[in-house]
Amino acid sequence: MDFTPTEEQAAARDLAARIFGDLATPERLTAAGTGSDPELWKALCAAGLVGAVEELGLLGLVLLLEEQGRTTAQVPFASTCVYGLLAVAAHGSPEQRARLLPGIGDGSVVVCGAVSGQGGVRAQSARGAGEEGESQRAVTRGELSGTVPVVPWLRDATHVLVADEQRGLWLAPVTDAVGVEAVELTAPWAAGRLTLDGAPAERLGAAGVDVGAEAQQPHSRPPTPTPSPYADVLATARTAFAGLQAGVGAGSLARAVAHVNAREQFGRPLATRQAVQLRAAGAHMDIEAIRVTAYEAAWRRDAGLPYATHALTAAWWASEAGQRVVHTGQHLHGGAGADLDHPVHRHFLWGRQLDAYLGGGGEVLQELGELIVSEEAEKEREVGEG
Repeated sequence: MDFTPTEEQAAARDLAARIFGDLATPERLTAAGTGSDPELWKALCAAGLVGAVEELGLLGLVLLLEEQGRTTAQVPFASTCVYGLLAVAAHGSPEQRARLLPGIGDGSVVVCGAVSGQGGVRAQSARGAGEEGESQRAVTRGELSGTVPVVPWLRDATHVLVADEQRGLWLAPVTDAVGVEAVELTAPWAAGRLTLDGAPAERLGAAGVDVGAEAQQPHSRPPTPTPSPYADVLATARTAFAGLQAGVGAGSLARAVAHVNAREQFGRPLATRQAVQLRAAGAHMDIEAIRVTAYEAAWRRDAGLPYATHALTAAWWASEAGQRVVHTGQHLHGGAGADLDHPVHRHFLWGRQLDAYLGGGGEVLQELGELIVSEEAEKEREVGEG
């Protein structure tokens, strides 16, 4: 495996770093409150960074999200790319890709995701669909009903990707049939409570089939089992948000290092104290663990390899180590870190929110263990049958 960015990925990362650095300043973030920054979103889309993710792949997206995390820029970048661009590109029908991808790329279509199973969403055939014995699996138009308590970036979205009770994926435009009630999270993610009451939606893909699966499989080797669209989108989200957490932690630690080098105690910089050095070194190693596991999961997806366990591993590191890192960043600032208006406190809020969004370390670890056990059992069954 090789995690070295391509020239295109490196150029996109550097461009993203410049845009985030110029526009996601502490002053602008304070002015945005708990919402997003529309001017920054326009700048990212105008630079072609959202649309470029289709070619850059998940590894390229992880690199871009690291730069967003360093500044805690308040834009729906991760959600639109994961639940919109990559999901539609991988699993959408040709008609859906032609219709939706250009709008996602130019920023006129903003997508958020309600796929984590927080609430029960029921799907039924739209009026006039699913007749003449057509199975529910084959229905491409439907109506959704149910509630999802928290959906990040819902207040910015034009569309929401929803998983129903059977883990089918539906793309619903935000219309009058979609209730959006503002919800404030630990981090300012323009979140909302999603209420669906017969909301019109279209199934992602052609007749519920993963139309992108065959194209993703290299023809030079035997085909590997292809994850369902739901499993792929969930693993993609875990990997991407782990990359975002790596950036949040790196930004927090960079601020802490600058602070302890400038702050003196008894005539010596705080950075010369062994306890401070050890705490910072531990945070650095945690960030590297988050980064490398996210890179591996992303690289495997881009290469068409199984990556569900790798995505869970990245999510576990992002959850467990991520919250340690942002606590360290705040601690090394001393009393200043407790100031709600200090930039490092924003990293603390984002790190804790990402920990919760990824499911918490214990929950993720349990799912990872269960997945490993099921995979081993499947291997033993195949050996027995052989």
